[in-house]
Amino acid sequence: MPLGLGRRKKAPLVENEEAEPIRAGMTLEGLGESAQGGLDLQPGLPPPPPNLRPRLVFHTQLAHGSPTGRIEGFSNVRELYCKIGEAFGIASSEVMFCTLNTHKVDMDKLLGGQIGLEDFIFAHIKGQRKEVDVFKSEDALGLTITDNGAGYAFIKRIKEGSIIDRIQVISVGDMIESINGHSLIGCRHYEVAKMLKELPKGKDFCVKLVEPMKAFDMISQRSGSARSASAAQLGTGRGTLRLRSKGPATVEELPSAFEEKAIEKVDDLLESYMGIRDSELAATMVELGKDKKNPDEFAEALDETLGDFAFPDEFVFDVWGAIGDAKVGRL
Repeated sequence: MPLGLGRRKKAPLVENEEAEPIRAGMTLEGLGESAQGGLDLQPGLPPPPPNLRPRLVFHTQLAHGSPTGRIEGFSNVRELYCKIGEAFGIASSEVMFCTLNTHKVDMDKLLGGQIGLEDFIFAHIKGQRKEVDVFKSEDALGLTITDNGAGYAFIKRIKEGSIIDRIQVISVGDMIESINGHSLIGCRHYEVAKMLKELPKGKDFCVKLVEPMKAFDMISQRSGSARSASAAQLGTGRGTLRLRSKGPATVEELPSAFEEKAIEKVDDLLESYMGIRDSELAATMVELGKDKKNPDEFAEALDETLGDFAFPDEFVFDVWGAIGDAKVGRL
């Protein structure tokens, strides 16, 4: 069957981390007894009961400055934000996003669905609110959007020389609270990107933003590298904690060199086609495609897991090609 014919849209879209298929048979081998808790897990066995799971403790600070806190016992991003809120006596809804191993608004160090076992978590919380009127003089605004996995979409990249780049009050890291009075709290990044693209050219629109609270030495990026956080190995430990929307978090090996290259390229394609960057979504697509025999099988797998995105056939072909290139080391 030719690609694009008979493709089905199935289950509703789920959180980025939930969409990642469970990697059966992953063990904690090589992570050290402190990470394993003395457990001897065998490939293919179900995860141990909660009372026998390893207790992984992470250190965290508020990015604008705070004492160091310790958090543990979370399985997804929402639970992580709740633990951060408890550690610092703030509402979890105040947490906009987290970066790993830097307090700066560095989108290359953005926390996604994985945390290196030795990573230090910096939580960026809500700061100043601002309202900006923007005249859409061109079709493209020059924005790349991502989200925090818990209902907030924010600016991950601003293209140099674009409409938004010329508005100095808008910065990387700003959460997009509403557009023309329409609240975007709870919307996914691709929904926000689509709304921005559909705004009529030649007219003004009003956007309400919330910037992350900053310390005196924190300067927001006006533009950033297109490389995703997956392009660099985070932390110095051999494993990562994979966060999931359902079920316990799992400790897994770091992505292979092939997976890192493929994820980076797919993330670039997401930005090119959809105006979003999402390393976890890219990782899910690589996971779905790496064992498929042809692009039609890959297209069916995408529709099964990520049907609500309605990826165009041209994009699916390009992603399939990127995965194939990575397999043979052409990236």
